[in-house]
Amino acid sequence: MEKTSQASTSPEPISCPLQRDKLIPHFCEVIPSTLDALDAILEQVIPVVKTMCCAPEEIEDVELVLQEALANAILHGNQSDPTKRVIVAGFCQCEADGGLLLVVRDEGVGFDPAQVPDPTSAKTIYSSHGRGIFLMRQFMDEVRFRGGGSEVELRKQRKPGCSA
Repeated sequence: MEKTSQASTSPEPISCPLQRDKLIPHFCEVIPSTLDALDAILEQVIPVVKTMCCAPEEIEDVELVLQEALANAILHGNQSDPTKRVIVAGFCQCEADGGLLLVVRDEGVGFDPAQVPDPTSAKTIYSSHGRGIFLMRQFMDEVRFRGGGSEVELRKQRKPGCSA
Protein backbone atom coordinates (compact mmCIF):
# COMPACT_ATOMS: atom_id res chain seq x y z
CA MET A 1 0.00 0.00 0.00
CA GLU A 2 1.43 3.33 -1.09
CA LYS A 3 1.18 6.06 1.53
CA THR A 4 1.36 9.81 1.51
CA SER A 5 1.47 9.84 5.29
CA GLN A 6 1.32 7.76 8.39
CA ALA A 7 -2.04 7.71 10.08
CA SER A 8 -1.59 9.25 13.48
CA THR A 9 -3.61 10.39 16.42
CA SER A 10 -2.12 13.88 16.38
CA PRO A 11 -2.21 15.94 13.21
CA GLU A 12 1.17 16.81 11.76
CA PRO A 13 1.82 18.91 8.68
CA ILE A 14 1.82 16.30 5.91
CA SER A 15 1.58 16.46 2.18
CA CYS A 16 -1.92 15.51 1.09
CA PRO A 17 -3.36 15.91 -2.41
CA LEU A 18 -6.80 16.31 -0.80
CA GLN A 19 -5.74 19.29 1.30
CA ARG A 20 -8.56 21.52 2.51
CA ASP A 21 -8.10 25.19 3.38
CA LYS A 22 -6.86 25.68 6.95
CA LEU A 23 -7.38 22.02 7.88
CA ILE A 24 -4.64 19.65 8.90
CA PRO A 25 -5.13 16.05 7.81
CA HIS A 26 -5.07 13.45 10.57
CA PHE A 27 -4.43 10.88 7.87
CA CYS A 28 -4.02 10.85 4.12
CA GLU A 29 -3.49 7.51 2.40
CA VAL A 30 -3.20 6.33 -1.18
CA ILE A 31 -4.30 2.79 -1.94
CA PRO A 32 -4.56 0.64 -5.06
CA SER A 33 -8.05 -0.13 -6.37
CA THR A 34 -8.43 -3.55 -4.79
CA LEU A 35 -10.86 -4.82 -2.18
CA ASP A 36 -7.92 -6.16 -0.14
CA ALA A 37 -6.58 -2.62 0.08
CA LEU A 38 -10.03 -1.43 1.18
CA ASP A 39 -10.07 -3.81 4.14
CA ALA A 40 -6.50 -2.93 5.09
CA ILE A 41 -7.07 0.83 5.00
CA LEU A 42 -10.23 0.57 7.11
CA GLU A 43 -8.29 -1.40 9.73
CA GLN A 44 -5.66 1.33 9.71
CA VAL A 45 -7.72 4.53 9.71
CA ILE A 46 -10.81 3.70 11.79
CA PRO A 47 -8.75 3.53 15.01
CA VAL A 48 -7.34 6.95 14.10
CA VAL A 49 -10.82 8.34 13.44
CA LYS A 50 -11.95 7.06 16.85
CA THR A 51 -9.24 9.12 18.56
CA MET A 52 -9.96 12.33 16.67
CA CYS A 53 -11.65 14.88 18.92
CA CYS A 54 -14.11 15.69 16.17
CA ALA A 55 -15.25 12.09 15.68
CA PRO A 56 -18.97 11.63 16.17
CA GLU A 57 -20.33 9.21 18.71
CA GLU A 58 -21.82 7.10 15.90
CA ILE A 59 -18.43 5.73 14.79
CA GLU A 60 -20.02 2.56 13.35
CA ASP A 61 -22.02 4.76 10.96
CA VAL A 62 -18.84 6.53 9.90
CA GLU A 63 -17.08 3.21 9.31
CA LEU A 64 -19.94 1.93 7.16
CA VAL A 65 -20.04 5.14 5.12
CA LEU A 66 -16.28 5.19 4.62
CA GLN A 67 -16.39 1.55 3.51
CA GLU A 68 -19.14 2.40 0.98
CA ALA A 69 -17.28 5.45 -0.34
CA LEU A 70 -14.06 3.47 -0.77
CA ALA A 71 -15.88 0.54 -2.39
CA ASN A 72 -17.59 2.92 -4.83
CA ALA A 73 -14.25 4.54 -5.68
CA ILE A 74 -12.59 1.16 -6.25
CA LEU A 75 -15.40 -0.71 -8.02
CA HIS A 76 -17.22 2.02 -9.92
CA GLY A 77 -14.78 4.93 -10.16
CA ASN A 78 -11.61 3.01 -10.93
CA GLN A 79 -13.31 -0.13 -12.30
CA SER A 80 -11.17 -2.31 -9.94
CA ASP A 81 -8.07 -1.37 -11.93
CA PRO A 82 -5.19 -1.97 -9.47
CA THR A 83 -3.00 0.49 -11.39
CA LYS A 84 -5.40 3.29 -10.47
CA ARG A 85 -5.30 4.79 -7.00
CA VAL A 86 -7.82 5.92 -4.42
CA ILE A 87 -6.94 8.64 -1.92
CA VAL A 88 -8.63 8.92 1.46
CA ALA A 89 -8.08 11.66 4.03
CA GLY A 90 -9.57 12.66 7.35
CA PHE A 91 -9.74 16.14 8.85
CA CYS A 92 -11.21 17.79 11.94
CA GLN A 93 -13.28 20.92 11.53
CA CYS A 94 -13.65 22.16 15.07
CA GLU A 95 -15.32 25.52 14.60
CA ALA A 96 -18.84 25.95 15.99
CA ASP A 97 -20.56 23.87 13.29
CA GLY A 98 -17.56 21.66 12.56
CA GLY A 99 -16.91 18.00 12.88
CA LEU A 100 -15.33 15.15 10.99
CA LEU A 101 -14.54 15.56 7.30
CA LEU A 102 -13.62 12.50 5.25
CA VAL A 103 -12.62 12.86 1.61
CA VAL A 104 -12.31 10.01 -0.91
CA ARG A 105 -11.06 10.55 -4.48
CA ASP A 106 -10.67 8.07 -7.32
CA GLU A 107 -9.06 8.38 -10.77
CA GLY A 108 -12.22 7.52 -12.68
CA VAL A 109 -14.20 9.68 -15.08
CA GLY A 110 -16.78 10.57 -12.44
CA PHE A 111 -20.56 10.37 -12.57
CA ASP A 112 -23.67 12.43 -12.00
CA PRO A 113 -25.05 11.60 -8.54
CA ALA A 114 -28.48 12.90 -9.60
CA GLN A 115 -28.66 10.04 -12.11
CA VAL A 116 -28.24 7.32 -9.46
CA PRO A 117 -31.65 5.68 -8.95
CA ASP A 118 -33.31 5.76 -5.53
CA PRO A 119 -32.69 2.29 -4.04
CA THR A 120 -35.96 2.51 -2.09
CA SER A 121 -38.13 2.90 -5.19
CA ALA A 122 -40.26 -0.01 -6.38
CA LYS A 123 -38.15 -0.39 -9.56
CA THR A 124 -34.84 -0.76 -7.74
CA ILE A 125 -35.74 -2.20 -4.33
CA TYR A 126 -34.39 -5.64 -5.27
CA SER A 127 -31.27 -4.39 -7.05
CA SER A 128 -27.98 -5.63 -5.64
CA HIS A 129 -26.32 -2.24 -6.25
CA GLY A 130 -27.05 1.40 -5.63
CA ARG A 131 -27.25 1.62 -1.86
CA GLY A 132 -23.85 3.18 -1.11
CA ILE A 133 -24.78 6.79 -1.86
CA PHE A 134 -28.13 6.29 -0.13
CA LEU A 135 -26.34 5.08 3.03
CA MET A 136 -23.86 7.95 2.87
CA ARG A 137 -26.73 10.43 2.78
CA GLN A 138 -28.59 8.66 5.60
CA PHE A 139 -25.68 8.47 8.04
CA MET A 140 -23.70 11.64 7.33
CA ASP A 141 -24.79 15.22 7.90
CA GLU A 142 -23.49 16.35 4.53
CA VAL A 143 -22.43 14.51 1.37
CA ARG A 144 -20.95 16.54 -1.45
CA PHE A 145 -19.57 15.30 -4.77
CA ARG A 146 -16.79 17.24 -6.46
CA GLY A 147 -14.59 16.77 -9.50
CA GLY A 148 -17.46 15.56 -11.65
CA GLY A 149 -18.24 12.82 -9.13
CA SER A 150 -14.72 11.44 -8.71
CA GLU A 151 -14.42 12.93 -5.20
CA VAL A 152 -16.81 12.75 -2.29
CA GLU A 153 -16.73 14.84 0.89
CA LEU A 154 -18.44 13.30 3.89
CA ARG A 155 -19.17 15.45 6.94
CA LYS A 156 -20.45 14.42 10.35
CA GLN A 157 -21.09 16.80 13.24
CA ARG A 158 -18.56 16.75 16.04
CA LYS A 159 -19.17 15.21 19.40
CA PRO A 160 -19.45 17.58 22.38
CA GLY A 161 -16.18 18.97 23.71
CA CYS A 162 -14.25 19.15 20.45
CA SER A 163 -11.68 21.89 20.28
CA ALA A 164 -9.33 22.94 17.51
